[in-house]
Amino acid sequence: MIATPVKIESVETILVDVPTIRPHRLSVATMNCQTLVLVRIRCADGIVGVGEGTTIGGLAYGEESPESIKVNIDTYFAPLLKGMDATRPGAAMAKLRELFQGNRFARSALETALFDAQAQRVGVPLSELFGGRVRDSVEVAWTLASGETQRDIDEAAQVLEMKRHRVFKLKIGARAVADDVAHVVAIRKALDGRGEVRVDVNQAWTESESIWAGRRFADAGVTLIEQPIAADNRAGLKRLTDLALVPIMADEALHGPADAFAIASARTADVFAVKIAQSGGLAGAAHVAAIAAAANLDLYGGTMLEGAVGTIASAQLFSTFGELKWGTELFGPLLLTEEILTEPLRYENFSLHLPEGPGLGITLDWDKIDRLRRDTRKGASVTTL
Repeated sequence: MIATPVKIESVETILVDVPTIRPHRLSVATMNCQTLVLVRIRCADGIVGVGEGTTIGGLAYGEESPESIKVNIDTYFAPLLKGMDATRPGAAMAKLRELFQGNRFARSALETALFDAQAQRVGVPLSELFGGRVRDSVEVAWTLASGETQRDIDEAAQVLEMKRHRVFKLKIGARAVADDVAHVVAIRKALDGRGEVRVDVNQAWTESESIWAGRRFADAGVTLIEQPIAADNRAGLKRLTDLALVPIMADEALHGPADAFAIASARTADVFAVKIAQSGGLAGAAHVAAIAAAANLDLYGGTMLEGAVGTIASAQLFSTFGELKWGTELFGPLLLTEEILTEPLRYENFSLHLPEGPGLGITLDWDKIDRLRRDTRKGASVTTL
């Protein structure tokens, strides 16, 4: 039976500024506020799909910013989508890829909204459109990024006590390498086996610095090093991977299936950090995971510090992966001071539990969003250093 076409009636892009619970320090920026880029697609049958294309630190991290995502969706993508058949998300996204270059985050937001609407239309969770979930929850690591050793130790102890997280990723790279290593080792010792410690350097080190630090991390029991050197230095990344001091994870070097194939072919990483936004959407991220599986590489469910929409969209996809050895980092909503859902996502027993309802399985609090959206001039000020 062929589905009756349903026209896309409107595409709305909303910037929502939400303060963070503490400064979140990366090697490239310090975040005191996160700007969520929400997309709302209304269809002729009354179904509304939502998506999110949030990034980190404006243009400090990548080539798209919240503002550029909104402008490009409103100017280029939305006019083309209006009138297209909402029951065929794949065909709609193929047309967008044919006509427009780049804009992975914008495309991810739109694709999520289209698949959310379609999953609602057929009455199944979004995960069922990608092969079906093999797990009902995903373990979630917590990122320690205050930059202060004792504060990070106290924060780790608190979330361990709450049974919310038992894996900790430390954001480093903004200080001298020796200072970063001392910071990480001190936290690892303070946890005393109660939690696992990983590090994310966000490309801040040279290859020689990475070797020096890697030896010390191996001795201290650090389990994973994420993107220690520049994303375009694949030869260096391979050399670090071949040293086998601590497993190396590719993140910024992994912008979709083409990168995944190149990295897997040359074996320049041990682990893939899969992110739906960096992959250009859910389908792209699924392809990245398939390439990793074929190459016997491990998977980690990454985040762009999205709010609830992007987080649960990622979880819906990650729940379908056959193996997810390194868990996920889907803690974004917990970093924010404001809740935008009528019922918050459920984090307990060290995991994020997936909802059972159709589509994304969440209900947004549009009254709250309307108070926070930037164009009402009532949202938080955006501060990135």
